[in-house]
Amino acid sequence: MPIAVLALGIIIDQVIKIWVKTHFLYGESVPVFGDWFKLYFIENNGMAFGKELFGGSRMGKYILTFFRIGVSVFGFWFLWSQMIKKAPKGLLIAIALIMAGAVGNIIDSIFYGVIFHGHNAYSGSWFEGQVVDMFYAPMWEGHLPEWLPLWGGDFFVFFSPIWNFADACITVGVAVMILGQRRFFG
Repeated sequence: MPIAVLALGIIIDQVIKIWVKTHFLYGESVPVFGDWFKLYFIENNGMAFGKELFGGSRMGKYILTFFRIGVSVFGFWFLWSQMIKKAPKGLLIAIALIMAGAVGNIIDSIFYGVIFHGHNAYSGSWFEGQVVDMFYAPMWEGHLPEWLPLWGGDFFVFFSPIWNFADACITVGVAVMILGQRRFFG
């Protein structure tokens, strides 16, 4: 079961990303449920604040990608060891979701620089791909009250991150682990 979850998560993630990458222009936004939920095509270095942490350099991108590969190798070992120990199914599925998300984003980083080189003004080579993000659900947009210290009067978007299916898999997997920690880890 966890292997099926892992494989299905990676496949769904890559199908969505490839569809967005080949059917959208960078920065294009299409409403799905009015202004509440949109498909909005952007790309990032592969980690929240990755550009800030590594300065956007080529070497920083390599370090980030190889770090993520190393963490994923550990994740696969952990999943396998838990399967051998007959861990609770909920824990195995949670780990499989996290691994599906990690691998989905690693695929972008390793291969998309080569696969999509020159497509939609995209440049890069091996290990230089950008992670494709597309889900955007701003819950509230507007100007903050003037009386609010520091940000008073500024335009603000509540829940402005743009994410992908892999990110959702990681989030759900971590949430399941947190909610089931007493059962999973006794």
